[in-house]
Amino acid sequence: MKKILFTLFIIYGFGLNAQNAQTTDYDWKKMDPKQRKEVINNLSPEERKELLKKFRNNMVLENLEIDASDKTEFTQLYNEYLDNQKQIKGQFDPNFNPETLSDDEAKAKLQQSFEVGQKLLDNRKKYADKMQQVIPCQKVLKLFQSEGMMRDKMNERKPHTGRNNNMNNMARPKQNP
Repeated sequence: MKKILFTLFIIYGFGLNAQNAQTTDYDWKKMDPKQRKEVINNLSPEERKELLKKFRNNMVLENLEIDASDKTEFTQLYNEYLDNQKQIKGQFDPNFNPETLSDDEAKAKLQQSFEVGQKLLDNRKKYADKMQQVIPCQKVLKLFQSEGMMRDKMNERKPHTGRNNNMNNMARPKQNP
C-alpha cells in the first residue's frame, strides 16, 4: 500500500514541478516509469521520505495556488501541522480486536479514541487559524477538503483483508479516531 501511495505522489509530483526535484538532480519528467522506479528504489529510506515530502508540498502549493512570497511560510506551517497530526494519531493503537476486550478495556479504548479525535480536531483548528495568517481562509478550507478527498482515495485502494476479514466478509470502512 505504501508503495502504491508513494508511486502516486511521485507521478503526480512529476507533472507539477520537475524542476523542484533538484535535490536529487534528476529530470523526473524525461524519465520513463521504469527509470523512475529504479532511481527511487536506489534511494535511502530517508531520501525517499524527503522526496515524497517535497512532491507532496509541491502538489499542495500548486493545487492551492500559493503566492511565491507565502510558499516558505505556508510550507513550514503545513509540515508542522502534518507532523503534529501524525504525533497525535500515534497516541492511539488501532490494532486490537474489540471482541477480545473486557467491558472496562473497551470503555477505556473508546474514551481514548474520543480524546485522540478531539486532539486531532483541536490541532486542525489551531493550524487553520495559523494558516489564515498566511493564506485566505478559502484556501485553508480547500486544503482540508483536498486532504479528505485524498484520504478517501487512499482508503478505496486499500485491500479489504486482515484480522477482521472473517466478519461475514463485509467490507467495513476503517474508522480512525
